[in-house]
Amino acid sequence: MKEIFKHTKQSFRARAKLLLELGDQLIKDEGIALFELVKNSYDADATNVTIEMQNIDLIQKGEIIITDNGSGMDIETVLGAWLEPGTNYRQKQVDERKKTKKFKRNVLGEKGIGRFGAHKLGKEINLVTRSKNSNEILVSINWEDFEQDKYLEDIKVTVTERTPLIFTGAKTGTKLKISNLRTSWNRGMVRDTYRAVNSICSPIDSPDSFSAKLIIVDKNKQDWLDNLFSWDEVLKYRLFHAFCTLDGDKLTYFYEFLPWEVMNRVAKRKYIAEGKKAMRIVDSETKDKTVINLKEYKIGKVTMELNIYDLESEILSLSSGKIDKTGLKEFLKFNGGIRVYRDGIRVYDYGELGNDWLELGTRRVNLPTGRISNNIVLGQVNLDRSESSDLVEKTNREGFIENSAVKALRKAVVFAISQIESERNKDKLRLRAAYSGNGKKREPVLDDIADLRKKLEKKKLIKTYGRDLDKIETNFKDIRDKLLTSSGAGLSLSIVIHEIQKIISELKAITNKDNGSKRIKHLVQHLSDLTEGYAMLVRQEGKVIVKASDLIKQAEFNVDYRLKAHNIRIINQINAKSDFKIKCSRRLIIGAIMNLIDNSIWWLENKKPEKKSIILATSQELKEGPAIIIGDNGSGFMDDLEYMVQPFFTRKPDGMGLGMHIVDEIMKVHRGKIKILSQGDIRIPHEINGAVLALVFPKKSNEA
Repeated sequence: MKEIFKHTKQSFRARAKLLLELGDQLIKDEGIALFELVKNSYDADATNVTIEMQNIDLIQKGEIIITDNGSGMDIETVLGAWLEPGTNYRQKQVDERKKTKKFKRNVLGEKGIGRFGAHKLGKEINLVTRSKNSNEILVSINWEDFEQDKYLEDIKVTVTERTPLIFTGAKTGTKLKISNLRTSWNRGMVRDTYRAVNSICSPIDSPDSFSAKLIIVDKNKQDWLDNLFSWDEVLKYRLFHAFCTLDGDKLTYFYEFLPWEVMNRVAKRKYIAEGKKAMRIVDSETKDKTVINLKEYKIGKVTMELNIYDLESEILSLSSGKIDKTGLKEFLKFNGGIRVYRDGIRVYDYGELGNDWLELGTRRVNLPTGRISNNIVLGQVNLDRSESSDLVEKTNREGFIENSAVKALRKAVVFAISQIESERNKDKLRLRAAYSGNGKKREPVLDDIADLRKKLEKKKLIKTYGRDLDKIETNFKDIRDKLLTSSGAGLSLSIVIHEIQKIISELKAITNKDNGSKRIKHLVQHLSDLTEGYAMLVRQEGKVIVKASDLIKQAEFNVDYRLKAHNIRIINQINAKSDFKIKCSRRLIIGAIMNLIDNSIWWLENKKPEKKSIILATSQELKEGPAIIIGDNGSGFMDDLEYMVQPFFTRKPDGMGLGMHIVDEIMKVHRGKIKILSQGDIRIPHEINGAVLALVFPKKSNEA
């Protein structure tokens, strides 16, 4: 039987209900629905948008009216763009970087889905719009008509052209009335929507001549918006403020501590990190702390503003009742977080409840007192629409499409936040010291034992309990010593793994070569010596008399491969004249030196000078006593030593903030101290112009 082939061409025919399904899928909730409609007004060069709500608790009687004074639409725009879903009208403007006629704004809308926001809110809409020197255009849509089992082209929409009645004279704009609501609104929904509307425009850097406001028309519902803090009111109670600029691979920032007027025990403080103090942006998630350069993407220069609060009861109590504590906490609960704005208009839904896009909560779990959380920060990231084309908004308006540019932006923002956290932590310490007790820095446990001993002496009970106190003090010192060892070893574990893996990798590579036997023997011996060196850090031993030079050599050997991997040159200034002996715990002092070398490596990688150098030296030039010197030509110190040795204080985005604290405690155990050195304190090469530290020991530390 002969086969018969019949060819025909057929177009897709969309059912009318497809528009309704698109609206349900693309517009998540009422807040985003209103946001899309307000954004249309922004693109139309409006200076203000008013959202009026009336009888919204009654579905059939309720009305939502959105009115703007923008450029409006003529009949051609209504028929050729507004009534054509998926038109490239806006996308073409975006691609060609066309700006609006009056205010030269970058166009925000590009998907052509704003009208579906009206469908999300109600079943009937009546649109009145007028452009310059034109008649008014009326469009009436009953969305229930689209629920019928008909094709899209079979549903007719009434479009009328008339003499202006709403926008008379020279007025232009658009008025959209939504009725036959899809849901009955309650007080909570209205308050949430009010917050959403107020967050559409940046409260810090809002676009020129543009504002949006929500009004409840019903007199019996005026209290639905009562007791809602305004942004200006809340800003009065911030304690920490920062403005950051992320440009390429550089971070600069301005930070200030703003104590309330009643906080007369602490002074204001400002810090500016720019010029030589600017920092390179690094990726804390990579082992080698890869530098992030935003210029590799079409992101443009990014600015950030952070307003940080302290909600602890002891701080809020200082306000003497002048702060509505409940209102402040509620405002921060619903509005707290870091939002994203492009040309001053918000990009949803970054910073919304449940969208912790920067994972501030996860970061805070590891360092609860050292990290900020969403409920104590009001912040924003600002982008330029014309410069950030690699950041593409999702069609459903739930942030950007997750691409490499978005990932780089997120990591850069987190790095900036980590630096501001370090500044804030310094002032938190000052604040706590000023308003917790007498402000004197105490030695944990040991000072408490000393206080107790004085009280017992006054009561003449020291003979009875003195031995017990001595035993407690001795046991505590022993426990502290062991914990310091385990902590130091724990912090060094990543270094151990890093070093051993490098040697093993090289061993694997050499075993594939016939002539590698000598190198294999050398590396195996090196691996054995390396593990022995690290074992020394955790081995139980008493204090021994040892040369400072031997301690330095062992610490340097332990990190030898790491130094080579980062191409860092060691300048050795150890000689018989400057060397000295100390009685110490070898494992603790070696661990302390390794911690300081580790810090130098990190900051050298951040600054990346042409030649990365670390100096290791011994010195007897300091009047306080002999010292081990560790210095570099990195970024130098941004903070005073009193802050750097506090637990959990760090400027490394992935750091725990324990390294310097442990070194400080180790030196206390040896009756020594850490000291920051300046050029001229001792003789060191001029090129070592970054951070230089001395581990200073008492002059008689070598005596038994």
